[in-house]
Amino acid sequence: MTFKIRIQSSGREFTAGEKETVLAAALRQGVMLPYSCRNGACGTCKGKLLAGRVDYGTYETKAMSEAERQQGHALFCQAKPLTDLVIEAKEIAAARDIPIRIMPARVVLMEKLADDVMRLSLKLAEGQRLQYLAGQYIDILLSGNQRRSFSLSTSPLSDELLQLHIRHVPGGFFTGHVFTKMQEKDLLRFQGPFGMFFLREESDRPAILVAGGTGFAPIKSILEYAFAKGTARPLHLYWGVRAKRDLYLPDLPQAWIREHGNFKFTPVLSEPRPEDRWDGRQGWVHEAVAEDYPDLSRHEVYASGPPPMVEALKAAVKKHGLPEERLYYDSFEFAHASAP
Repeated sequence: MTFKIRIQSSGREFTAGEKETVLAAALRQGVMLPYSCRNGACGTCKGKLLAGRVDYGTYETKAMSEAERQQGHALFCQAKPLTDLVIEAKEIAAARDIPIRIMPARVVLMEKLADDVMRLSLKLAEGQRLQYLAGQYIDILLSGNQRRSFSLSTSPLSDELLQLHIRHVPGGFFTGHVFTKMQEKDLLRFQGPFGMFFLREESDRPAILVAGGTGFAPIKSILEYAFAKGTARPLHLYWGVRAKRDLYLPDLPQAWIREHGNFKFTPVLSEPRPEDRWDGRQGWVHEAVAEDYPDLSRHEVYASGPPPMVEALKAAVKKHGLPEERLYYDSFEFAHASAP
């Protein structure tokens, strides 16, 4: 049994199989709807049901409240059609022509950037290239039909090696393997690219980029891409971590400051250690952004990192005048991303 789904604004139609989510069906047929975690946890894929019925699936209330559900909203990463549907959803044109592929890659370099952060450098087979947008992520395919998602930290304009920043999660199935058993020359398989977290190049608005922990990885990709393209728009990076040792690539933002007059960098420590001798910004990174930018009505904000950081930032920037459609985020839900 298949169900027909029509997007009201564009009139575009696609079909979903029985027990297939709206998002999975859309992506399978090249219809790019907004999404991030694919686990019903972040709310990025939320849209409206204008006609038809769905099985709403399993999701977290922070992603969609009961009131929103009663108003006709659904999370398309979880919703499975029970009838033909008419939906209200935004289509993302920039990612439409990028194929999602399964590819093998070899681990060619493993570098500890901190005690709990490993940089993996992956090389594709000779003649192969992954097309992706700066800020997107890939799924590492594991045995038992499991997968773990990690953001690409490299610019798509410099993709000889694909690099991932992997934080060791205590008890984590894959991250434990990376830190204890993985060796250079190992082979991996991955699927991607995924995600709607990428730089909106058509805009010249000042951009504030907020990273929490290894949320720095996709932000690094976005910034290096923007620098390579010669963007002149103001770019201000905030990197929130606990202690100084968690700024695991400390020299890189300093090099960007020297090389790019439109770039600013503000590291924020929430729990500096005595040995840090830290005289910079302290506290929560979202509070630093709000303090520096009381009026965000002309800006765009890009944020990636742990869910509490993203949720706090969403509330803060809304209070300071940022239009909802100009906040782009990748919430590192554990099920789909490396832990912060």
